[in-house]
Amino acid sequence: MSSSDQELARDLGFLEAYTLGLGTMIGAGIFVLPGIVAESAGPASMVSFTLGGVVALLAALSLSELATGMPKAGGSYYYVNHALGSFFGTIVGWGMWAGLMFATAFYMLGFGQYLTNQPSDALIVVAAGLVMASLLVAVNYRGVKETGSLQNVIVLVLICLIGAFIVVGLVRINTDLLTPFAPAGWGAVGATTGTVFVTFIGFEVIATSAEEIKDPGRNLPLSMIAAVVTPTLLYVLVMLVSTGLLPVPDLAGSDVPVADVAAEAVGVFGALSVAGYSLELATVGSVIMIAGAILATVSSANASILSAARVNFAMGRDRILTNWLNQIHEQYRTPYRAIVATGALILLLIASPLPIDTLADVASFMFLITYALVHIAVIVLRRADPDEYEPDFRIPAVLYPVVPIVGSLACLVIMVQMAWVVQAIGLGIVGAGVLWYQFYAKDKAIATSLVGEAIAEQPSRPPADEQLYRVVVPVANPETQRHLLRLAAASARESANSEGIDRAEIVAVNITEVPPQTSLEQIEFEEERVERQSALLEGARDSGEEFDVGIRTRAIAGRDIGSTILTVIDEEDADEVLLGWDAHRSRREHLFGSNLDPIMGRAPCEVTFVQYGSDRIGDVVVLVSGGPHTPAAVRRGAEFAASEPDATLTLLNIQRPAETNEAADEDASEPLDPIAEGESVIERIATEAGLSADEYTTRVEVNEDIEAGILGSVNDYETICVGTTRDGVISQAISGAIPERIGREATGTVAMVRGEETSPRSIREGLIERLSS
Repeated sequence: MSSSDQELARDLGFLEAYTLGLGTMIGAGIFVLPGIVAESAGPASMVSFTLGGVVALLAALSLSELATGMPKAGGSYYYVNHALGSFFGTIVGWGMWAGLMFATAFYMLGFGQYLTNQPSDALIVVAAGLVMASLLVAVNYRGVKETGSLQNVIVLVLICLIGAFIVVGLVRINTDLLTPFAPAGWGAVGATTGTVFVTFIGFEVIATSAEEIKDPGRNLPLSMIAAVVTPTLLYVLVMLVSTGLLPVPDLAGSDVPVADVAAEAVGVFGALSVAGYSLELATVGSVIMIAGAILATVSSANASILSAARVNFAMGRDRILTNWLNQIHEQYRTPYRAIVATGALILLLIASPLPIDTLADVASFMFLITYALVHIAVIVLRRADPDEYEPDFRIPAVLYPVVPIVGSLACLVIMVQMAWVVQAIGLGIVGAGVLWYQFYAKDKAIATSLVGEAIAEQPSRPPADEQLYRVVVPVANPETQRHLLRLAAASARESANSEGIDRAEIVAVNITEVPPQTSLEQIEFEEERVERQSALLEGARDSGEEFDVGIRTRAIAGRDIGSTILTVIDEEDADEVLLGWDAHRSRREHLFGSNLDPIMGRAPCEVTFVQYGSDRIGDVVVLVSGGPHTPAAVRRGAEFAASEPDATLTLLNIQRPAETNEAADEDASEPLDPIAEGESVIERIATEAGLSADEYTTRVEVNEDIEAGILGSVNDYETICVGTTRDGVISQAISGAIPERIGREATGTVAMVRGEETSPRSIREGLIERLSS
């Protein structure tokens, strides 16, 4: 199986993608830069942040189109490499990797400043940065699955802290401190824009995750725009408060500028007495902002380390770097070599004599080069229009080609105004990339340039749609997949025939769960797992010929199996999903296990859980009751029985012994006939399921104990179908359910069926889905 066969699960909604980008943007920039940029541009540094936000917004629009048209790991590197060729791809790849490492070193020195309240070049600050960077590298080396949720919490806390800082500070601004507004002139404002641009590189993380985002045509541009606009507004307001409360010299001389501004803002409220102790509110405000700065710098550094490892992977995939860096750890399943190499270089940068503002400037410089080429890549791809370029989002016609042209020129204008030492380091990194390309990558890299195609523009050819009945079958166990596919084929063929659809299709999908520290596409370097996945799906394709049904396979890498299956169901517009199921579970576990619970509760199509018991379909029995999913179970049983010439279909109903119908008459009693009652139930359900009387055999058993009657009857059959119950997960997990008891105790194959349904959402679920969809 080639890497192109591997898909990534779309698990991220708008909210997840938004916080992913915001987490890297609300970091050291908002806490450390106020002092640096105030010294350079004074209160007009607010304008620098605004200009940086505008340039970032233009880049976000171009990146949104590219990311939805070519959603691959590597982000800007991949787009430039694919559109402009491996020469420019090498420059951008080296530049992004270096930019992320310089940014991480900047974040870590900011961390040390706020932790120690010392200048960035103090030995203790450097030591603190080295220790924390080492810890982050170690955490990512080992892999911690919960980091995604923790990142969201950190972002929420930071927004609350900064919001409170702004609200309290705005009411105490001294407007006299805002003049002169641009003491060093407007040229300094333009140069300072380059310094602050490091705070805007976070939205690139969203682009690198494009293949994991749901409804990318909507969610990706919205999340990128929101991830740029939100911090831009916050940065401008933070600078307004900072320069309006502290004189520029005091702000520039502070090692913890935002903390000092917070102390000034709340100091007017005096002290708070607690249990006889006097607590200065200025100290409280300062400590809170220091804690926020520590959280922000750590969060930003962690996200940048992960992004750098993804760039490594993408360059290795295109043979610009050696794949040696992309090997996956056998135990932790993380790209440990890429993480260690990136971490080692970050530690060297932290310990280097480069000032903290130079680290930020170089990071900005490298990403400005990247985005200038990204804008050009949009124009090339628009003109070349290759078959595989089908973006879900396109820059609106009224803004094209203005956005890419203005965006590219704006990046170049900012770069030429930056300090010569920054330009020298940046061009040195570019030169290193050129030399690497010339002496290593030139003969190895995969040729992808579309510039020639852009010159000779070609029309696109949209694919034709086809109507069919589609069943999704997640496969994982080679011992049971053939039986699952056989049952799915039977269901697909019969359902297609009954609905008058010409063709049925099975989508066999295998999902590999990947930890957050590993780029989803890096799963291809786990050779043993990839080979096992390839063999599994090859066997599924062979089964298609045997069962006379079309089978298409998908190999997906995802963060959560249950969510990924739901995404596949949605993408395929599936009519049915059929999954393997193990009824032998402990009562402490969920109803079907954590992967299957969300499918039972949220899949919009029909769901069939199958516990393998026999190679033959043979004689089929369907347990008929008054449950809401019984008609679906009857249809499924009929489909299974129709797939084998000698198979039979029996509809089974269990009745208790006759009781007196006291409602008929107070003086007379009329016993009910349980056999007639059972036959009536079967006839009603069979009619509802669309079966005629000659398609099934009726069987009614009478037993005081319904469960005992069921369990005593179903073992006469090779295949048993039963509808799911109405009981909730908690009650079933505590006491067990009839379908699960059948699954545990029956000797044949057991199929538990849930019909198509759409349950109303709660207010909480509706809000979450609205934000995440």
